[in-house]
Amino acid sequence: MDTELLFLTPAQIASAETEALVVVAGKTPPQEAGPALAAAAASLYPNDEFSGKALELGLLHHPRGLQAQRLLLAGRGEAGLGALELWRLAGAAARLLKGKGIKQMTAVAPEGLAPAEAIRAIVTGVDSANFDPDTYKSERKQRQIAKLQVILPANADKKTAETAAREAAILAGAQGFARELANEPGNRLTPTVMGQRAQAMAKACGLEFELIGAEKARELGMGAFLAVAQGSAEPPVMMVLRHRGGAAGGPTLGLIGKGVTFDSGGISIKPADKMDLMKFDMAGGAATLGAMQAIAALKLPLNVIAIVPATENMPGGRAQKPGDVQTAMSGKTIEILNTDAEGRLILADALHYARQLGATHLIDAATLTGAVVVALGNVHGGVFANRDDFYAVFEAARRRTGEKMWRLPLDAEYADQIKGTVGDILNTGGRWGGAITAAEFLHAFVGETPWIHLDIAGTAWLEENKPWMPKGPTGAPTYTLIELARELAAAKN
Repeated sequence: MDTELLFLTPAQIASAETEALVVVAGKTPPQEAGPALAAAAASLYPNDEFSGKALELGLLHHPRGLQAQRLLLAGRGEAGLGALELWRLAGAAARLLKGKGIKQMTAVAPEGLAPAEAIRAIVTGVDSANFDPDTYKSERKQRQIAKLQVILPANADKKTAETAAREAAILAGAQGFARELANEPGNRLTPTVMGQRAQAMAKACGLEFELIGAEKARELGMGAFLAVAQGSAEPPVMMVLRHRGGAAGGPTLGLIGKGVTFDSGGISIKPADKMDLMKFDMAGGAATLGAMQAIAALKLPLNVIAIVPATENMPGGRAQKPGDVQTAMSGKTIEILNTDAEGRLILADALHYARQLGATHLIDAATLTGAVVVALGNVHGGVFANRDDFYAVFEAARRRTGEKMWRLPLDAEYADQIKGTVGDILNTGGRWGGAITAAEFLHAFVGETPWIHLDIAGTAWLEENKPWMPKGPTGAPTYTLIELARELAAAKN
């Protein structure tokens, strides 16, 4: 998507030539963009054609007094207009327009947000709407907003705005890469292919890359990771990417992403209904790879290690069984009660390995439990943290992205639920508090390292269309992972 910034006075907006001029509006016609635009917009308000409700869209063809071919009013609602709301409005506008075959969109940055914040919300919102999940349709329409213009006040700082636009394009590209990976069918994106895609991205971005196969994983003692792969004909791989942007010996952020490219549940097989969606059980790994792409492009002054363990979880004749005991890389023994609680096994070895490689701070992202969806629905992801100070840094980053997450507790009483009988630790604590006991399982493998766990099972995939985004992969929490790295980079400088 080609993005251009226009620095115009309200009077000049009327002469902007575009296929569609998009303006945020409330209960009354918008006045800040000039009298000509306000007069044209006023014709949409009578007879309840447009009332300014949140995400309401009103389209006017050949608006009188404007050079734009169309005027689209995007309802701001009565609540405050923040970055998340503008992001959604930009996406909703883009989805409506591209559905009509419109390729050019010009958006007026609304008052109340800093220009840089508005640019980022508009650019990333439109890019999110541009994605369609129909990759393999034989007659794919490929409708896109190919050119986006953002109108800013004539007195806005051009250098700051241009920097914001460049960074927004990097963020959008990172999330797009994550969504493309998560959308791939399991037969197209095997662990091997995911590793190849990651390697190609790393080479293009100048990241160090290592691919750990089954043989080296055995040498390293990654028994938990390898156990999940036993039932599959597809070999597992563990991707290791490095960005050396900081000083030697300085803080190192470890990004860990679950990469189960298809999850049948193994011997504890899942119900057939919606099992097809288990192709996106690698969404945490996809977000991690997308974040690394952006971290490299932004040249962040921070050392970052990303580890994505990738495997299938299948019920083959060699698959692990309930009752088996596996030995993790850390030496802890894990009693397998349910083979569908597999993500925590591969993350256990990845977290331990990240610590061995020198990570001083850890964050993992995983579609880990259905229990977090029971607790938070499809609105918020679950957040767990072993240190309040690290969580405060994370929360500052999350607020800037607008991605919705909610902190859940860690507690020794939940850890008691997963104490093993014949092994050190159980891989499931039962039905109650399932998201928390899963987090406590991972907690056992991070030691004293500051650590955050993101359970994104409810937010990594939309099961129905939203005005601002089609059903399918969301790319969450790519933006938050990037912002966390930026926050840590800023804190040390």
